Amino acid sequence: MLDKFITPVIKPLLTPVVALLHQRNVTADQITFYGFLVGMLALPLLAFQLWYWALSAVIVNRILDGLDGALARYAKQSSSAGGFLDITLDFLFYAAIPLGFILANPEQNAIAGAVLLTTFIGTGSSFLAFAIAAEKFNIDKPQFKYKSFYYLNGLTEGTETIALFIAFCIWPQHFAVLAYLFAIACAITIFTRIHGGYHTLKQQKLDVNDAKTSKVDVKDVNINEVNANVIEDKEESND
Repeated sequence: MLDKFITPVIKPLLTPVVALLHQRNVTADQITFYGFLVGMLALPLLAFQLWYWALSAVIVNRILDGLDGALARYAKQSSSAGGFLDITLDFLFYAAIPLGFILANPEQNAIAGAVLLTTFIGTGSSFLAFAIAAEKFNIDKPQFKYKSFYYLNGLTEGTETIALFIAFCIWPQHFAVLAYLFAIACAITIFTRIHGGYHTLKQQKLDVNDAKTSKVDVKDVNINEVNANVIEDKEESND
């Protein structure tokens, strides 16, 4: 929900760093990969209840996640492969954080963590499934033109998720309550994405069929006009 407001503010701040990285021949995919490794350090740190060290890993991961796409665009190297790598590693990172809290305190956090992970699967699958179909129909993405795939909006997006992870690390004793609340927000996102995505794609299909029908009708009209002209020419010749 907040991504479309936060992203335009952050992008200019990253430009000097991106320019420096480009000068040093650092690639966007390298940043994606190493950012993922740093982020995954949060898993054992959380399991051993080293909350603030884990928070540091989360923050560094998110900074690098912002840099990789910015660098790809700056270097004019944006690609589907890079987008695929980025989103796949992002989802693995997102799943690792609740798992870390579950391992830290299974008795208190296991059920809440399982519910949260279930809703993460729902938001992620609805997000990616629509992106595939949007690519097929060439649906425009006006709010996130810089993305390598269609970015379907929702109540819980990247900004909200990172805010949740930070809250987890600052108040780990309240993990279960925060997880349940965010799971409810994710459930709303899942519903709106399925409802909106289904009807959008259904309308796209109808529009495509209407366009095909219109082309056929125009073709038939043109053929009929040609036939009529031929008949008139023959009649004039006979006269």
